[in-house]
Amino acid sequence: MFPLLFEGFMAGGVAAGGQLTTTTEVENFPGFPDGIDGPLLMEKMRAQSERLGTKIIGETVTKLSLSERPFKVESESGDVFYSQSLIIATGATAKRMDIPGTRDGEYWQKGVSACAVCDGALPIFRGKPVAVVGGGDSAMEEALFLTKFASKVHLIHRRDELRASKTMQSRAKANEKIEFLFSHVITEAKGDSLLTSIFVKNLKTDVVSEIPISGLFFAIGHIPNTSFLEQQLETHPDGYISTVPGTTQTSVPGVFAAGDVQDKRWRQAITAAGTGCMAALEAEHYISTLDEN
Repeated sequence: MFPLLFEGFMAGGVAAGGQLTTTTEVENFPGFPDGIDGPLLMEKMRAQSERLGTKIIGETVTKLSLSERPFKVESESGDVFYSQSLIIATGATAKRMDIPGTRDGEYWQKGVSACAVCDGALPIFRGKPVAVVGGGDSAMEEALFLTKFASKVHLIHRRDELRASKTMQSRAKANEKIEFLFSHVITEAKGDSLLTSIFVKNLKTDVVSEIPISGLFFAIGHIPNTSFLEQQLETHPDGYISTVPGTTQTSVPGVFAAGDVQDKRWRQAITAAGTGCMAALEAEHYISTLDEN
């Protein structure tokens, strides 16, 4: 096998290496008891793959042709490559709200995050008040998770009722650490070197108030990075790639999907790494069957 990796160039607005490159501290990846800086973890993974023979191209794939064999891959520079098997691991981009103070260069990853499970246990949030934005099951799950570490969780939703399932609503409302702010929107985030507060507006009264918090978590969904596939693979209604249960096999033989691009539930570094391993083993097995034939 001759593995070739297109690491992408700011694909989905994220640097090569994916969402971990925007995480200052990764606390839940095995082998690092004291945690590890996200970009450093990705550098180590990159170096390891190169040492084992992977050729890395720093471009984004713009087009695939899955109807011919070998598969045709086109990069943004116009170069064309052919492959007997493909692993798609383009991830998913967390939806972010365009609120003053939460953008890159402001308090993004300095108190503002789109993944409570990834970042919620960090020291800057422990024993401090935080806020979650959203009204679906993901928002309830993130708020409940944060109660393990935060002193209080403000759950902010622009409507006067939640979209979450009744079960998740009941669990969240039964937790004394969670305070609901219905019909509210965030207008601004403020701080010094780190986030210290947000301003929220009551949509019914137009009253704006300041809430001291150390963390703000967006829980408004993710967008899988699959637009370049141009519907050549079966996907779920929300765009995530469909795979055969228990495998990473997609609807096209020889094409496999790993990580957040096919996982809309867990979205963790370790689960992405695990499915990446599965996809590599399955691709190797698939190619061996071609050799036999």
